Amino acid sequence: MALQRHIEKLQLRQNYRNLWHTDLLSTIQADTPYCCFALWCAPCVSYLLRKRALYDDMSRYTCCAGYMPCSGRCGESKCPELCLCTEVFLCFGNSVASTRFLLQDEFNIQTTQCDNCIIGFMFFLQQFACIFSIVALIVGNSGIREASQWLSCLADLVYCTVCACMQTQHKIEMDKRDGKFEPNPMGVPYVQQMSRFDQPIPPFVGYAPQPAYGHA
Repeated sequence: MALQRHIEKLQLRQNYRNLWHTDLLSTIQADTPYCCFALWCAPCVSYLLRKRALYDDMSRYTCCAGYMPCSGRCGESKCPELCLCTEVFLCFGNSVASTRFLLQDEFNIQTTQCDNCIIGFMFFLQQFACIFSIVALIVGNSGIREASQWLSCLADLVYCTVCACMQTQHKIEMDKRDGKFEPNPMGVPYVQQMSRFDQPIPPFVGYAPQPAYGHA
């Protein structure tokens, strides 16, 4: 049943109509300092973003935002802060993805094809590096072993970079949610759409794609 619900949720996200305020390719330019912060202190950023995504109400916290089989079975209700710390350090990739899903479901945000390609390339490179390392271990050739090490370093670099960009993308989206953007200089209200209402604390509103972050 749980697997079926996750599949249905993934299918539902394909029909979301809103877009991220900033795509992955633009996050470095949109908020360079935070992107560097997310690169060098990734678990800390993941902790802060998840807490912020929950409106700083840790009573709403569930391990991996309820998207994993272990969710709700880790004693979150007794010590949510400790559970979240454990999640971001031991399951960092899942923590980033869970915050992403949380925001997508709240604001009906789809991921663009370009972003999907970047994320897909990251996963492909990791899997390819793993397979290549296994082949190098079996063959025992020093040249192949060295090549596998370089490939693993490249895969790790891409992984860290993409995760930093994703976390910056999430932060920018919550800046928008929390009204931290400057007022529209033209005085024209943005087009808005209704969001989902099945959250314990309902979001303010949904919204249509906006100009690039940090630009008038």
